[in-house]
Amino acid sequence: MSDFEMMNLPPELVARLGRMGLNDPTPIQKQAIPHAMNGRDVMGLAQTGTGKTAAFGVPLVAQMLELDGRPAPKSVRGLVLAPTRELATQISVNLRSFAENTKVKVAMVVGGQSINNQIKRLERGVDLLVATPGRLLDLMDRRAVRLDETVFLVLDEADQMLDMGFIHDLRKIASVIPKERQTMLFSATMPKQMNELANSYLRSPIRVEVSPPGKAADKVTQEVHFIAKSEKSALLIEMLDKHREERALVFGRTKHGSEKLMKSLVKAGYAAGSIHGNKSQGQRDRAIAAFKSGEIKVLVATDVAARGLDIPDVKHVYNYDLPNVPENYVHRIGRTARAGKDGAAIAFCAPDEMGELKAIQKTMSISIPVGSGRPWEAADIPPGDKTKGRGRGRGGRPPQGGKPAGGRPGGARKRPGARNRGGKPAAAGGANH
Repeated sequence: MSDFEMMNLPPELVARLGRMGLNDPTPIQKQAIPHAMNGRDVMGLAQTGTGKTAAFGVPLVAQMLELDGRPAPKSVRGLVLAPTRELATQISVNLRSFAENTKVKVAMVVGGQSINNQIKRLERGVDLLVATPGRLLDLMDRRAVRLDETVFLVLDEADQMLDMGFIHDLRKIASVIPKERQTMLFSATMPKQMNELANSYLRSPIRVEVSPPGKAADKVTQEVHFIAKSEKSALLIEMLDKHREERALVFGRTKHGSEKLMKSLVKAGYAAGSIHGNKSQGQRDRAIAAFKSGEIKVLVATDVAARGLDIPDVKHVYNYDLPNVPENYVHRIGRTARAGKDGAAIAFCAPDEMGELKAIQKTMSISIPVGSGRPWEAADIPPGDKTKGRGRGRGGRPPQGGKPAGGRPGGARKRPGARNRGGKPAAAGGANH
């Protein structure tokens, strides 16, 4: 008898999970599902890639199977809110897989798609609706959806909901959902505001936690390279060249910068694509599909893709630009080492990003090993120029084992891009990837 069979799940759902290859629940699933099946509110804290979607999706589908009749027109029995379109898409795909060949109807409403088609889809009512807050409010304003019969509510990646300013949207949505409901909240990090959110939405919740908030997956190796901003592109190409046949996800900070970087990679001969806020939903979906299929090997993205991308074979995550929000670093590197696999997270740090690096290390309670270069100091940033470093770029290998970021600077380093007498670029320091 599998562990799923011992969780009081409907036999057809257990059989479906088996056909999907899900026989052994992950730690977060093992802890959360039994409490959810007993009707308790659940607060789940776990790093990305640990199976959180099934931790709430399996009990949701199980309880839908036990409800009688069909949902009323325009009504929703169970609502899952997600901060991004990509995450909503991933959740809906998983829920449809769990509910395949059953009476449970799953729908998704997100921005960037025809609202009229979504209105039509909701007319007959749905069992489970996956939505982004903004589009759901648009549909509520048009009276195209009813939440007065919603008895299950899930907030997934709740910390990013806060980061993206959705707190007021969440309050509006929650105000029309019956108070007599079951609520589950899942997150990878636990910022201070999360307690306020939990107190507002959850009733005597069971807290399940499989790793400390802000902790990266155990099988992710991390390193940071101290390098001038103008030299990041050359270092990225040099490192990508060492694993051309493996998928790599590259995170930039801005839409324009990410698009420009993608084009430079294509010009350098890489099969690359990009996703960011200036891309239509169709363009984003096609780029992700091409990345999953292996048609493109490098995907450049802004933080719109930091969550919701479930691609098991991403071996390398590059933080080309460090994120302004330290928790986003955790989510970015969570795109690798998924489902128990190994992965590498490589960060580039320019002089004006030392503040971001220190915040990341404080949040994660770690010192990221140095791959090359030395930690920047205030003197390395010329007055009025925060884009270029002077004298502390990437260079030779650090002492054996590397130094933690923020450690004592080592000796002089050769500047990246410097030419040897033979005319070839100087070899990069740091680990092979």
